[in-house]
Amino acid sequence: MSLTLNRRRFLASTAGLIALHPFSANAATNQAHLRIMETTDLHVHVFPYDYYADKPRDTVGLARTASLINAVRAEASNALLIDNGDFLQGNPMGDYIAYERGMKEGDTHPVIEAMNALGFDASTLGNHEFNYGIDFLMKALAGANFPVVNANIALELGSDPTKDKTLIPPYVILDHSVTDGAGAAHDIKVGLIGFTPPQVMNWDRRHLEGNVQARDIIETAKAYIPQMKEQGADIIVVLSHSGIGAADASDGMENAAVPLAGLEGVDAILTGHSHLVFPSPDYADFAGADVDAGTLMGTPATMGGFWGSHMGLIDLLLEKDGNAWRVVSAVSEARPISKRNEDRSVTALVESDPAVLAAAQTEHDETLAYVRRAVGKTDAPLHSYFALVADDPSVQIVSIAQLWYIEEMMKGTEHEGLPILSAAAPFKAGGRGGPEYFTDVPKGDVAIKNVSDLYLYPNTVRAVRVTGQQVKDWLERSAGMFNQVEPGAQDVVLLNPEFPSYNFDVIDGVSYQMDLSQPSKYDPKGELLDENASRIVNLTYSGAPLDLGAEFIIATNNYRAGGGGNFPGATSETTVFEGPDTNRDIIVRYIVEKGTISPRADSNWSFAPMEGSTVLFDTGPAATAYLDQVDVNIEPAGDGPDGFARFRISL
Repeated sequence: MSLTLNRRRFLASTAGLIALHPFSANAATNQAHLRIMETTDLHVHVFPYDYYADKPRDTVGLARTASLINAVRAEASNALLIDNGDFLQGNPMGDYIAYERGMKEGDTHPVIEAMNALGFDASTLGNHEFNYGIDFLMKALAGANFPVVNANIALELGSDPTKDKTLIPPYVILDHSVTDGAGAAHDIKVGLIGFTPPQVMNWDRRHLEGNVQARDIIETAKAYIPQMKEQGADIIVVLSHSGIGAADASDGMENAAVPLAGLEGVDAILTGHSHLVFPSPDYADFAGADVDAGTLMGTPATMGGFWGSHMGLIDLLLEKDGNAWRVVSAVSEARPISKRNEDRSVTALVESDPAVLAAAQTEHDETLAYVRRAVGKTDAPLHSYFALVADDPSVQIVSIAQLWYIEEMMKGTEHEGLPILSAAAPFKAGGRGGPEYFTDVPKGDVAIKNVSDLYLYPNTVRAVRVTGQQVKDWLERSAGMFNQVEPGAQDVVLLNPEFPSYNFDVIDGVSYQMDLSQPSKYDPKGELLDENASRIVNLTYSGAPLDLGAEFIIATNNYRAGGGGNFPGATSETTVFEGPDTNRDIIVRYIVEKGTISPRADSNWSFAPMEGSTVLFDTGPAATAYLDQVDVNIEPAGDGPDGFARFRISL
């Protein structure tokens, strides 16, 4: 396949400048550098903009990554630009196109338009490309001026992968031109093959079941790579929308990049899916990964972050041996578009490319209007003023949406049939954020940008499988939020200021009380204080005492399931589902599907009665408007410090 028009124009315009390109000049007469640039997990982030927060953001955007790409093209004539998947879904612009504007024949998706403007040479499919269904995907791909490949998703399976009827071409062999150190041009055939996690069959079951089938990544690669060699590929680059995981291959593995890189015939591998950076210290202890060399199993590799945060770059020094080309050395890196300073502020390292911005400007403006208008309604206000002292609607809606999602994801798995609980915490609950740092969405219309008020972080959904004892201890960990109260004590300060609100998980699906007369079992960091302490009392499931030996699924997020907050039962070992979707996206989908939500708190938790005891609780002054809606015995108690309002609760 020939180069795209944009790339041909670029090479023509630089043909007289070869001597200025250090990577060409440093090669010997029979050698040439080929620089492979990668973007991955763009998730429709063309503009440096956070649509949920409705404000610019210097850490994201293909328009910013484009400046890094242009810089490489200016210093190296022999360059390819490849995307590694997950470009079609992942922010409100993607949802706007899919759910609102639609894709008619002849339409070009804005992220595709931006990629066309930048002159991409190829892409593969990520798992999120299937989120809107196959018909939408194929209409979007029709607008691409570059080939898109994927080898392990098939319309029909054959006797082996090479006999499959694949959804799109499994690979492509590009006819490229490289210039050696003497300035002579050589034709070279670059084979590109793409893969996506076979778990898409579960993640997007409703779109894919009965329509396509997924093969194991390693099995598929072993079948196709020799065929690509037979068809003339001089070098083979793998587009692995599959993260860096275990070094040993296992059937159906999601993160297969390491064993994939070790296959004979693979000259370079582009990775993604994990929203991390390679080479970087993130992978210092991974078997098969050499961070210093930038290799996986000795093969040059890169992973360019996510949302345009980095450009992955592999520089291959190729040498011609007779009629064949081979890689004699390589350098891998990932270049960022911004840096985080010691004070946590962000400094942009590049400016946006005007041509890329222009390609999606209309849809950007339309998306801004979309996020600012209602996508559903709430028949009760969503606020977090009392989220730390009573069951709360702003936490309830997060739990409900997570439960709705995980119930679907557990279908057809070995975990189907287990009771499903949902854990969520209030993110905006005053504290160091100040007296206005609370969620407050009034009854009525809910806009997409309101969801960032409900869920601050771009976490992804996960599920863990735990015992009843771990459920209880999870709640004991949360109960460390509160100071101990002696029976009969008056006006005790309720909250431990060292305990952040995002670690106060409420678990829906069970009912329980917290006995504040008891000491906390865990300290604010989750370290065990007293193994015999027990604040959680009257813990029930379906109206009966919770069976501590029974097993449960808890819907949560990647931070918690990955050990964040040090919660009993929340570890990588207990994780049984790692969803590809963010918790915010799930909340939006839930609101859109339901139309009107009813996030009333169901009072599944409360403080155990302590006659004659009172505690003091500080929250935002605006909480007064909701006093009649909170299910505790509470009254105003004057002004708190630093602009907070103080309330007295009778236990």
